[in-house]
Amino acid sequence: MLSSGKSILKTFLRNRYLRAAARLFLAPVFGFLSLAFLLNFFFPLKVQLNYSPLVTAADGTVLHAFLNHNQKWRMKTELDEITPTLQKAIVYKEDKYFYRHPGVNPVAMFRALFNNVVRGRKTSGASTITMQVARLMEPKERTYSNKLVEIFRAMQLEYYFSKAEILQFYLNLAPYGSNIEGVKSAALLYFQQAPNYLSLAQTVTLAIIPNRPTSLVLGKNNDAILKERNRWLHYFRQEGLFPEKEIEDALQEPLIAKRHAAPKFAPHFAYRLLRQYPQQPIVRTHLDRQKQTKTEVLTNNYVQRLHSLGITNASVLVIDNRTRKVVSYVGSADFEDRENYGQVDGIRAVRSPGSTLKPFLYALAFDRGLITPKMTLTDVPTDFGGYQPENFDKKFNGNITVEKALAYSLNVPAVKVLEQMGVNIFVQQLKQAGFEQVKKDERKLGLSSVLGGCGVKLEELANLFATFANEGKYAPLQWIKTDSLAKSIPLFSPSAAYLTTEILAQLTRPDLPNTYASSMHLPKIAWKTGTSYGRRDAWSIGYNKHYTIAVWVGNFNGVGAPALTGTEIGTPLLFDLFNALDYNSSNDWYTPPAALAFRSVCTESGLVPEEFCQNEQMDYFLPGITQTPKCSHLRRMFVSADEQFSYCRDCLPANGYIKKFYPNEPRELVAFYERERIPYQKLPAHNPACSRVFAENAPFIASPADGSEYLVEREEKQQLLLSAQADKEVKKVYWYVNDKFYKEALVHEKVFFLPEPGQIKISCADDKGRSSDCFVQVKYLN
Repeated sequence: MLSSGKSILKTFLRNRYLRAAARLFLAPVFGFLSLAFLLNFFFPLKVQLNYSPLVTAADGTVLHAFLNHNQKWRMKTELDEITPTLQKAIVYKEDKYFYRHPGVNPVAMFRALFNNVVRGRKTSGASTITMQVARLMEPKERTYSNKLVEIFRAMQLEYYFSKAEILQFYLNLAPYGSNIEGVKSAALLYFQQAPNYLSLAQTVTLAIIPNRPTSLVLGKNNDAILKERNRWLHYFRQEGLFPEKEIEDALQEPLIAKRHAAPKFAPHFAYRLLRQYPQQPIVRTHLDRQKQTKTEVLTNNYVQRLHSLGITNASVLVIDNRTRKVVSYVGSADFEDRENYGQVDGIRAVRSPGSTLKPFLYALAFDRGLITPKMTLTDVPTDFGGYQPENFDKKFNGNITVEKALAYSLNVPAVKVLEQMGVNIFVQQLKQAGFEQVKKDERKLGLSSVLGGCGVKLEELANLFATFANEGKYAPLQWIKTDSLAKSIPLFSPSAAYLTTEILAQLTRPDLPNTYASSMHLPKIAWKTGTSYGRRDAWSIGYNKHYTIAVWVGNFNGVGAPALTGTEIGTPLLFDLFNALDYNSSNDWYTPPAALAFRSVCTESGLVPEEFCQNEQMDYFLPGITQTPKCSHLRRMFVSADEQFSYCRDCLPANGYIKKFYPNEPRELVAFYERERIPYQKLPAHNPACSRVFAENAPFIASPADGSEYLVEREEKQQLLLSAQADKEVKKVYWYVNDKFYKEALVHEKVFFLPEPGQIKISCADDKGRSSDCFVQVKYLN
């Protein structure tokens, strides 16, 4: 075979006539190809279709459509939306030989040229689909020279793109009158369906309009369009293009078409993604259309009921905990409500978080072995270097367990835990969790940050609570389908996540709304509420294994409302949403991690029991991490037989005394009991005949805070508070200002004085001769 081919080639080369003929044939071909190459080099093909941006839901349906830069609706028709029916109808009507020619149909062109020149009449049909694409990409006046350009561009298109892609270009550029271009735009705006969901009748309707977009306008010329549609259906029947039954059904189908508004669902979400992905014609998201509808309706209806309370808006974010996908996004109760700033996106707004960061603090403290659920903390008035937090109800609870402190959202215990752990650790972990404003303000943040003294976004809080639902592993939210799953970051351990979740799932708590009884089918959830200073922000964020739902309620103008609290305003909406989105679901709950263990602790302190501890209970702890101090809630004392006096070892008599256990309460707790007149077992006064004074038991100056700077209003004559904590046997204290005697007072009596500007020395001495000092700086504001 090979030798035969060589023989033929040799014969050809020896024949000079054949060689001459080859030159004559190849010369123009080579010239044409050279010319085409040069033209392609100097006039490259540029395909920029300028699509209308689309944001789609998880199921592919269009959530929101936007006009393109030319103020036209040109929605991208994807290849999988071009059904065989649509493909056949368009190709058979516009260009039967589309799949056979190289972009130009010579027979049709010569026929059109003959009719135009010889017969003097115009004949349509010379332009192939490829040539129409070239013309629609670069609209020009109809001239012979421009027709040559069109032919050249058609050949370029055929060279660079497949037939399927060229057909896709045509279906995206086909005119449908007014500012509507492309079959997808027409399908959505006239039939409210994607192209791949159209019937045969609807498909043929859209196939016939591009040639006559001004005279066949859907919604205006429906009768004429119906006749034209049926004419083509009869033609397709004759050609056997579609089954007889389908043709018959299509002929019977009425034409019901009018122009509808473009989809404008989930507007805040759509505008956000439009800004985030400006170059993508279609942004494919994970938003669940059904859940989004329920969330929007519930939020809008709920806020309508709040208007009489001076509360006008709300924002909601729903996350699928298993994937971190955003499935519902409601930026405001009503996007069109201009009076109440409905176009503000509350999910992205920076606001005070109230108490919503407390669970994160306690989780971090569990991991560092600082606390366990049953450990007790003191909830009493405390001055933290000039910062004096109060609880929401302005009351204090004395001794309280960690789990109750979190469940009841108490402020002083949280600040104590933060002070013990360190603000820097807390802030650094918040930065790890993606809190942007915290990153900006980290140098300014102090102990108040856990009570709302920092700026957060609803989406940041939502993802933080989703981290609890995922055993302490943080990962970025998944907004669109092309997002890559980032490696998760462990913010805290599964053990800390479980302990915190168990506390937040308790139903014995003050932030249970009055409407809870009506939530019969509410799935088991853990949740936390928060209310910012001035009642400007009400938060309620809950989670289970399935979803995390974050709710913010308030006013976008920043005005507070007396009724605005996380408990009574935020949580009812949270419960409604869980009832709607996870209704009556199985209570698939979290199980204790293997790293957690139980230990017996003293009921009074939550610490490892001593021999005097009479009541014990079981408590979780992290072996090898949790601190193991021994309980000291009691101390053994030497007292007189009548229990009127106590003795130290220096004044202990040879006989006539007994040993007895007394509560070993911290000074601040004793001061609280005294001030509130709460009965407690007091240690008998120390032996008055004892001459020894213990320097380490000098009174502690609780206010003002040592080393603090105070800014005071001169005209308002602001005074500073003097308060001290002293030993139980101390009855009176003596105050000195700059080494000058100021006032004698009872131990727990509040004393005030008017300061002068500058550095001030404050001294406090007790009736045993012991004293302590502190220094403060005072500045006048005017």
